[in-house]
Amino acid sequence: MRACIQRVQSAAVALQDENNRVAGQIGKGFLVLLGVGQEDEREDAQYLAKKIAQLRVFDDGDGKMNLDLSKVGGRVLVVSQFTLYADCVKGNRPSFVAAAPPERANELYRFFVNELNSRGVSTEEGVFQANMAVSLVNDGPVTIWIDSKDRKNS
Repeated sequence: MRACIQRVQSAAVALQDENNRVAGQIGKGFLVLLGVGQEDEREDAQYLAKKIAQLRVFDDGDGKMNLDLSKVGGRVLVVSQFTLYADCVKGNRPSFVAAAPPERANELYRFFVNELNSRGVSTEEGVFQANMAVSLVNDGPVTIWIDSKDRKNS
């Protein structure tokens, strides 16, 4: 499971339809683009949820990145992003065969969001498999990439 985490001042996701309905929006916190791979399991979602909930990248009183979401009243906007599993090695058209099929991806996406909530993290969401417009004001900018498979290599 892969997460691209952006520290934001604000973020929102709207459906790209005739109403442009806002599906989720937050102020200070993280925009998490979440990709689910073929081999991912619930343990991957638990690992990422714990890492993200405890990620200390907000400034303390000394201006050092030392505080987590709970210390700054931050929230998380989670957006499913199968394209994080794009393989661009051959040719110019990405392959997405490493991404989990939609049913499995949605199951683990839902599990991930529930894991964040169970850790006291307030979340908003995009709409799974919908065409969306994501907007954000990146804070820093701070962008962090976490792949749950990396924990097995450390």
